[in-house]
Amino acid sequence: MKKILIKNANAYTMLADDKEFFKGDILLEDGKIKAMESQINDSDAEIIDASGLVVLPGLIDAHSHVGLFDFNTDAGNDDANEMTSPNTPAINAQYSTDATAREFKFYYQNGITSVLLTPGSGNVICGLPFAAKTYGDNIFDMTIKAPCALKIAFGGNPKNTWGHKGRMPMTRMGVAYVLRDILNRAKDYMEKKDSGENPKYDADLEAIIPALRNEIPFKMHCTQYDMLTAIEIAKEFGVHFSLEHAWGATDYIDEIVESGCDICYGPIATYRTGAGERRKIDVESVKELDDRGVNVALVTDAPILSVETLINHVGEAVREGVKINRALRMVTINAARVLGVEDRLGTLEIGKDADIAIFKGTPGLDTNAKTIFTIINGELVYRY
Repeated sequence: MKKILIKNANAYTMLADDKEFFKGDILLEDGKIKAMESQINDSDAEIIDASGLVVLPGLIDAHSHVGLFDFNTDAGNDDANEMTSPNTPAINAQYSTDATAREFKFYYQNGITSVLLTPGSGNVICGLPFAAKTYGDNIFDMTIKAPCALKIAFGGNPKNTWGHKGRMPMTRMGVAYVLRDILNRAKDYMEKKDSGENPKYDADLEAIIPALRNEIPFKMHCTQYDMLTAIEIAKEFGVHFSLEHAWGATDYIDEIVESGCDICYGPIATYRTGAGERRKIDVESVKELDDRGVNVALVTDAPILSVETLINHVGEAVREGVKINRALRMVTINAARVLGVEDRLGTLEIGKDADIAIFKGTPGLDTNAKTIFTIINGELVYRY
């Protein structure tokens, strides 16, 4: 594979504070970061002069439906919601994702190199999200990790889906009941298997077992007081989880911190007032959560919002008092931890995937920041 040598980098590494900034050269080889030194010479490498530019690990969107929803036609298309049962844990979002969706190109043109793609929120248990690179033409080749989580939804989405059909869940208490019921059945199924019994194979219960074993987290769509329900159920089953969207988090800071969960906050460009679940868009919550040690990622929910708004989200966090280096962590290493791929992505260090975004200006800080180069798997996929 062709080598790339980034010269004169001014880089945010996203490592610990004492190693957070790097100035020097970065050598990429065989899809990985090969070396980072004050000066590197390699006559076989393609040279990128990053003088005066800002170098970052490739940005990560930790909650997206790109390729599953298609809003580019009059009719639209929804391959994200298998609304034929209130619980569909065994379905895999990979099989609904169109790698040719034009939003993938917008992702890497804006320095966003990886994304978590998830089923929608029409059911209580919605299915299995996965992580992928944003460049390629075969979603299975683009995949980094599958599954990454078990997607669960509280509130208006599942209760409206099934309430309108006259079926449970029609209410929030119905959502909690439906979720607890299947989790208890999955726990019993798992314990029987572990004890040597041979229960009748159930694909849905099998899909829940990795989350009960904390091999993958629950990815829990919820806002307002549904966050408390999510926390209580997660505590009951002893699972790790993330709260998705998390509008209204300022009302439950202590409970969120105590739970040890991750937060995927956003999208932020929606109504700040009014009825329903989007009534409290409290971007300021990400600062307090970050200050108190919560792993916070910023997310677009694309194509609900355009993919490039991930950078706007960083800027909004900065406007609410988050320091730029902390805000950038919310779309790099923090997001990589949500995906469970921090061993490969999210920081600039030797051995990590060669996914790098190079900007003129600092995204989230400079309003005119622009992507100049995007590198994915050591390949230059975009040049301004």
